[in-house]
Amino acid sequence: MTMFNSLVNEVQDASTSGSTQRQLRALTQITDLFLAGSAGYSTRQVELFDEIFKVLVEVIELKTRIELAQRFAVEPNTPAALARAFAASETAAVAAPVLSQSTALAESDLIASASTRSQDHLYAIAQRRTISEAITDILIARGEQRVVHAVASNEGARISDDGFGRLVQLSGTDVKLALHVGSRRDIPRHHFVKLLETASAAVCDRIVAANPAFGDVVQGAVTEVIDGINGEVRKTCDEHVKARFRIKRLTDWKELKETDVHAAARAQDFERTVTALSILAGCPIEMVERAVLNANPGAVQVIAKVAGCSWATLKALLTMDVADRRMSKPDLDRARVNFEELQWRTAKRVLEFYEARRNMLAQAPLPVASTDDAELQAAG
Repeated sequence: MTMFNSLVNEVQDASTSGSTQRQLRALTQITDLFLAGSAGYSTRQVELFDEIFKVLVEVIELKTRIELAQRFAVEPNTPAALARAFAASETAAVAAPVLSQSTALAESDLIASASTRSQDHLYAIAQRRTISEAITDILIARGEQRVVHAVASNEGARISDDGFGRLVQLSGTDVKLALHVGSRRDIPRHHFVKLLETASAAVCDRIVAANPAFGDVVQGAVTEVIDGINGEVRKTCDEHVKARFRIKRLTDWKELKETDVHAAARAQDFERTVTALSILAGCPIEMVERAVLNANPGAVQVIAKVAGCSWATLKALLTMDVADRRMSKPDLDRARVNFEELQWRTAKRVLEFYEARRNMLAQAPLPVASTDDAELQAAG
């Protein structure tokens, strides 16, 4: 205990020359003492060391604290208590090295910092080699532009479906972010489709250019490029391949029915929903994907009517999570009235006109901005 007290005093003494090195040595020795007996410590003793480390870190001058944080951030044997003490600092320059690099911090430590600390702290966490979905959700929700960009460009960051939804939404006004998000290998296909639909022609081309796997489809108008990209992505999407096989089998057996669309939509199965709906409506799957993902309900109403779907099935389509429509009861009531008043023949003509329009755009000699779904929406 005499030795321990002596080391504590040395850490706290910044008056002697070469104090940084002396404090580092003393703090390292305290760390070694902790590690040597940690297996036999009680919970109370561990908590005591927590408090000791916290106090010691706070009394060291700022410049020295930063140096020590940088050294202990990359030290594999740094006690969690010491790492937490540095990470808890309100001074980002002290906390950042540990938040961005230390393996001693637990998930709960990172969540606590991400939830309460400054943008500089968040940016440091976004630099970690690996980040869980729980943490990236917080970083995307709380982070400023540079934090969100850091998350989107970090290949080791795992991003949830909701997280991708938010990133795609933010990408609408942020070209650089759109490129980061569109270049990620783990982006779910329905988010990739929505990203391309909302991006400008130039951004679509740059997303494709950033992804060599899609380089051979960068030709013609934007509509053609997008459809080509989606076609390539479908071929490598396990969920789509499985859905296509299942729906093809039902089609071959002449057993594909509206109930298959309804069940898939209720189960939030995007791939199975759009595959089945495109076959029942007799229209390209690209068109169905856009309709299901479009925030305006008009497009999916038209396709559902042509497919012979009931209101119950359309409601399941409108309330799918992937579209993030968040329709209120009055919104759904209006959609139901519009759907029931829409005649099948009218819906069929609109669908044919819209497909012809897209084919015309696909044959245009120069890139053009991706059209919206105005014709389909007008029918809703």
